[in-house]
Amino acid sequence: MGNFDLLKAKGVSRRDFMKLVAATTAALGLPELFVPQAASALEQALKKPPVIWLEGMDCTGCTESAIATLNPSPAELVLDMLSIRYHETIMAGSGQTSEEAYQSALKENFVLIVEGACPAKEEYDRFCMVGGKPFRTTLIEAARKAQAIIAIGSCASEGAGIPGACASGAVGVGEILRTAGISTPLINLPCCPVKPTTLIGTIVYYLTYHKAPPLDSQNRPLAFYGTLLHDNCPRRGHFENGEFLTDWNDPLQKQYCLMLKGCKGPQTYTDCAQVWWNDNANFCINAGSPCSGCSEKSFYKEFSPLYAKQEMFKLPGIGQINADTVGAVIGGAAAVGLGAHLIATAASGRLSSKDHDRKEDM
Repeated sequence: MGNFDLLKAKGVSRRDFMKLVAATTAALGLPELFVPQAASALEQALKKPPVIWLEGMDCTGCTESAIATLNPSPAELVLDMLSIRYHETIMAGSGQTSEEAYQSALKENFVLIVEGACPAKEEYDRFCMVGGKPFRTTLIEAARKAQAIIAIGSCASEGAGIPGACASGAVGVGEILRTAGISTPLINLPCCPVKPTTLIGTIVYYLTYHKAPPLDSQNRPLAFYGTLLHDNCPRRGHFENGEFLTDWNDPLQKQYCLMLKGCKGPQTYTDCAQVWWNDNANFCINAGSPCSGCSEKSFYKEFSPLYAKQEMFKLPGIGQINADTVGAVIGGAAAVGLGAHLIATAASGRLSSKDHDRKEDM
């Protein structure tokens, strides 16, 4: 059976496959000419490069997020192309059988996916034992032999999340690699849980180029973590107007900016506002919940309580401001910004008569 015949057997047409590849490459900011190359790489991936998926101090939320999308799902397409040789949650084997599968995969040229935080030191190993062994020991063993490591979710990326907020000595994969002197390439995909499209896009890039995509200072792919959520927030207009929600029960404030209710959007780098969750059904702010900043290493410990306003925070072009005076500060800044925008628009010849009339009304 040929490579693409495996997809046909699952009811996936060539057209649907190419649509998936095109959508994924677009999300990565790659040109359209890249699509055939990516498609070829994915078809070659049907040869099933092995994957070891380890789970440390976690809630299994990232696994649930990755396998709970609609059918036929991008996650199913890409993850079925990989041979997940070891995964405590989804593998059929258990006990000695699963341990044999793990040891066998260690001998191959595998990719390591890590979900969950890890105890930093031997004294904390009792907080995370898997198969009778400290998780930290297993992680170091696999990391030394992997061709690349993808840390998924806030817990694995930075030791953030609930484990990092508890007295368990939890740290991210990067800290374990530094302590153990391991130089295997690391890609961090934070969020609580990881977004399936982020995981898929990263895998597509790696399968195509055999290297990590461009990363930021926290080893996050710039394609998914290169812009502030605040810059693309659907409530940005209310923010600019100084309209902030203060009463959850006031229907007039339903779509107001959630800054005073603890929104961490101005401090959070993520594409959540552009690529929504659950197959683009919704995302936190659109559903009425402030951003919790789960893609940042400050989550959860430094960002809690999640629904409490940040007394002081920094905004681009404005600097440090106090949450209680944000309305007045932003209102003035927005007016200055709007005036500058109108001047620039007029200078470029793009200002219509209707816009001129609106300016005069102001």
